[in-house]
Amino acid sequence: MINSILLENIQSLKETEISRERQAVLRLLVDYIQSKVNQKLPIQLNFICTHNSRRSHLSQIWAQTMAHYYQVQQVSCYSGGTEATAMFHQVVTTLKKQGFAIQPISEEIKNTVFAVKYDTNEPALICFSKAFDDAFNPENGFCAVMTCSSADEGCPFIAGAALRLPIRYNDPKAFDNTPQMAEKYEERSLQIAAEMKFVFSKIKSNV
Repeated sequence: MINSILLENIQSLKETEISRERQAVLRLLVDYIQSKVNQKLPIQLNFICTHNSRRSHLSQIWAQTMAHYYQVQQVSCYSGGTEATAMFHQVVTTLKKQGFAIQPISEEIKNTVFAVKYDTNEPALICFSKAFDDAFNPENGFCAVMTCSSADEGCPFIAGAALRLPIRYNDPKAFDNTPQMAEKYEERSLQIAAEMKFVFSKIKSNV
């Protein structure tokens, strides 16, 4: 069961706030997922940015949530970076405020492992910073979704990716340690949520 705060946030997201240009970018991911659904094949999405600390985690978590919300089956979402750092604390704070249940499940301070639950009856997502080719992530047959320009441009080849798609987001890191920090992280999270909602709302089941 999705809790009421998270459900309210999901239901408040509007497709009309996504520009036609941006929808055209997102349609490439829709087409990829739909092709897998049509073939009754597993869907593996690996969201990649430079440090696997902000945008890639937000994308992974919201994509898995929206797949569940729209009952798109066999979806597994991952995230990674060109290097490992840590899941940034404001990402955790933001997602908790938006309705996710998050708890640390490791003693590691520098790169804490978090369990993220979007539904009380579904397994938690395991989130921590890692390289995109970490053994925790799929080795091949996945769609690499590049969520930042530096990772997209600095990493021209993603080994094992069946498809590579640039779906870039502005980095909320620019507002770290400013009075706008909480507002901007919430804004970026909801933008990603709206776009992942758009993607999975377009998938037609192939029964």
